Amino acid sequence: MTDLETGAEDVRWTLDDLHEDREALRDSLGAADEAANAFADAFKGEIADLEPTDLAEALDELAAIQDRLGRAYAFAHLHWSTDTNDGERGALLQSVREDYNRIQQKLLFFEVEWAEVSDERAEALLEDEALSDYRHYLETEQLKKEHVLTEPEEKVLSEKSITGTQAWTRYFDETLGATRYELDGEEVTQEEILSKLYEPDRETRREAALSFTEGLKENRRTMTFVFNTLLADKASTDDLRDYDHWLESRNLSNEVDDETVNALIEAVTGRYDLVARFYDLKRDLLGLDELYDYDRYAPIDKADTTYAWAEARSMVIDAYGEFHPDMAGVAERFFEENWIDAAMAEGKRSGAFSHGTVPSAHPYVLLNYTGQARDVQTLAHELGHGVHQSLSGEQTIFHHGTPLTTAEMASVFGEMLVFQRLMRNEDDPQNRLAMLVSKIDDTLATVFRQVAMNRFEDRIHTARRTEGELQPEQFDEHWMATQAAMFEGSVTLGEHYRHWWSYIPHFLHTPGYVYAYAFGELLVLALYARYQEAGEAFPDQYLNLLRAGGSDWPHDLVGQVGVDLTDEDFWHNGLSQIEALIEDAESLAADQNRATDVARS
Repeated sequence: MTDLETGAEDVRWTLDDLHEDREALRDSLGAADEAANAFADAFKGEIADLEPTDLAEALDELAAIQDRLGRAYAFAHLHWSTDTNDGERGALLQSVREDYNRIQQKLLFFEVEWAEVSDERAEALLEDEALSDYRHYLETEQLKKEHVLTEPEEKVLSEKSITGTQAWTRYFDETLGATRYELDGEEVTQEEILSKLYEPDRETRREAALSFTEGLKENRRTMTFVFNTLLADKASTDDLRDYDHWLESRNLSNEVDDETVNALIEAVTGRYDLVARFYDLKRDLLGLDELYDYDRYAPIDKADTTYAWAEARSMVIDAYGEFHPDMAGVAERFFEENWIDAAMAEGKRSGAFSHGTVPSAHPYVLLNYTGQARDVQTLAHELGHGVHQSLSGEQTIFHHGTPLTTAEMASVFGEMLVFQRLMRNEDDPQNRLAMLVSKIDDTLATVFRQVAMNRFEDRIHTARRTEGELQPEQFDEHWMATQAAMFEGSVTLGEHYRHWWSYIPHFLHTPGYVYAYAFGELLVLALYARYQEAGEAFPDQYLNLLRAGGSDWPHDLVGQVGVDLTDEDFWHNGLSQIEALIEDAESLAADQNRATDVARS
């Protein structure tokens, strides 16, 4: 079976559940505009004086408008995501963004006026049962009050974002989406060429890495300018909003304090020895004298195994169903009702995501399915998001989503369920070792690589603010320094690897995002350990946690299932579990070596 024969070629989503066509989309935006005008007429200038029941009524109306706007934006964004080369789709997305932004400006007064409510008045309002469905949203908005500007200033920032950050991130996406890389005489996409880094043949991996680098070098001037522009834009916005450092706004949005994030980063960087320890082991397992950057994801066995789409579907659904039938039932709907776009297609966005849309609709999952083992894990990951987003649809739109600190929880837990089920069903020690090594590959990428990328972000944001516009070589140096620190000499980073900072979208789309992956992975290790302790009681508790969405503080929500994020040893305990995985791999490798020695004697 080749990469193009997985059974996923015709797996395309349908967006009819959001809007039947563009005309319906336009009608919906028109209705949202009228509703926004009516909302402003009824409540502008009154927020501070509203009684609890009246404030709840206002929020009900605001939620309905936001839901309608969210549907429209989701339709345009998802429609564009499957063909970023299509000018008409891009134009529609831009048009919807402009309308969305214009309507949102009519609603900005609510955020501004709520921020002006005194702490005492806000506290009294939040104690009233009438506001129970909105309590957490309102209390988090109060925390941001020091950074909220006047309504005219907020409108200016909102208006300029269309031709600022949103325009530049779209340009970034479309540039990389249109870039092709030459490999074996063919022009391939980013998704296709990066998949070659997981191939068993070392020369294939090396050629893929070098070809990918050549494509990045062609965009070098463009990407450097885009990065510099968006770094400067964020610095300006942070200054206007009076944030103390580049990550403060992200931490506030993530509902986590600076101290907790610093503790996470210090704990992870303090155990970079685990990265070196694992890659030393992997180098030996691959029989290499030196491990290069393009060798990191090389499989140690069973590398030619591919999975048809139907197999991947069964593997994920079965693992989810073993945990809880309701979890499998929700996931199954994604397949049955065409909520997934998995086909490889020209112009399609690379990578994968689950878009939560709004409570009145349902999520959509985008994949680029090539049939590799890692694609099965990606499917499990994104469906974990999808289940979370589906179950949290019980919440209002203000609590439907979650902060990034818990947004990766369900996705990584979904991966863990699939991995553990595969391990339980595998008797062959050699296969178990291969699976375990692959899992550790993913875990290190999720925890240590993401924190190393956070360190890169910290460097470039700081340097842009203190030194001015950065040259490409400066980005290269910051990238190589932070990456090399993680590997501690266990992996040789080739000269070509200097350019690989320039294709990572999170740096631009959501500055500060990446540490949330490490947060989520270590949280899931704690959740899974709790599952093993609690047994049958845990699955129901876990699904209730997902249903809660973002309706409370992350530490309070996960505390309900017995996990204490405030424990000073929390991060170290998670890292110890990663160390245990590495120890298991070392033990299996030693057993395999002994078996080989016996066979030869």
